[in-house]
Amino acid sequence: MSRRKFLKQSSCLAAGLLTYPMYGNAFSFSDSKDIIVGHNSHRYKVDLNWGNLDASKTPVNDCHEMVQDSKGRIVLLTNEVKNNVIIYDKSGKLLETWGADYPGAHGLTLVKENGEDFLLITDYERHQVIKTTIDGKVVFTIDYPSEIAAYSSKGDYRPTETAVTDNGDIYVADGYGKQFIMHYNYKGELQNYFGGVGTESNKFLNAHGICYDNRDTKNPSLLVTARELNQLKRFTPTGEYIETINVPGALICRPVIHGRDIYFAVLRSKNSLYEDSGFVLIMNENNEVVSCPGATAPRYKGSQLDELYQTIRLFQHPHDVCIDDDENMYVAQWNSGKTYPIKLTRV
Repeated sequence: MSRRKFLKQSSCLAAGLLTYPMYGNAFSFSDSKDIIVGHNSHRYKVDLNWGNLDASKTPVNDCHEMVQDSKGRIVLLTNEVKNNVIIYDKSGKLLETWGADYPGAHGLTLVKENGEDFLLITDYERHQVIKTTIDGKVVFTIDYPSEIAAYSSKGDYRPTETAVTDNGDIYVADGYGKQFIMHYNYKGELQNYFGGVGTESNKFLNAHGICYDNRDTKNPSLLVTARELNQLKRFTPTGEYIETINVPGALICRPVIHGRDIYFAVLRSKNSLYEDSGFVLIMNENNEVVSCPGATAPRYKGSQLDELYQTIRLFQHPHDVCIDDDENMYVAQWNSGKTYPIKLTRV
């Protein structure tokens, strides 16, 4: 189904940005007018046509993640094995495709080494992390961590995301498996691990996403989402717990740092009557939510953030965001009618 057809068939059509302050009563909108979403300094014009392709030639299934490469191209990862990787220019023009071997393609991280771009793909069905060149040649794979007693077979290992440090070390989040964070050197050799399943401060329920945060160059850290807990957790690079940041009502996917801010796709609103109730969330360097395109305006009572929930039927299940060098945002979606990404142009 095309994205336009989905939106036109959505219930409660309304012109403009209408909100209704009750869970599950988000409005849809007519796509015949320019729509602006977001709050405060982070507001965006919605482009529903960006990246639409001929699905008979270049299909997608789940559009899991996106990155921008050193040439300014937008790289999309899908678990459609006819073309796992789709590369666009910023206008949404198709440039190239590759990949037929990643049925569980989920996480996508750009790695820059000596002026060359590489990709790290997590595939939870292959139970591997695969490093490739930007055009798809396999460099090496990281298999399940048999050195760790909790992993008795590769089936225990269902990685969802990676992060790479300045020196090339790789961290793998086993978000659909045993919930550990594995630390490897640039060669893919295991150095350390931490986490595991639990609600304690240093553990996770769905360690879905991870990123390396070097905004404070003297104190770099790791940010890990505990999606089912509606939490973002910070750790030292050696795995010591630092803090928890609560985002009530938001099942956040991976953190994406751009400039001084952190961006998240929110898979769904926790208490919505609708399963497909996702939105986008932006957090500043003080860990304060400043904008929620597609959702309630962020409000605090003291230091406590009010619960967030979808207010506009724009997104279904956002799974990742990519911020380009012009501050525009691209939103990839899981389980959303095999639709192509939505572009949000910064205004």
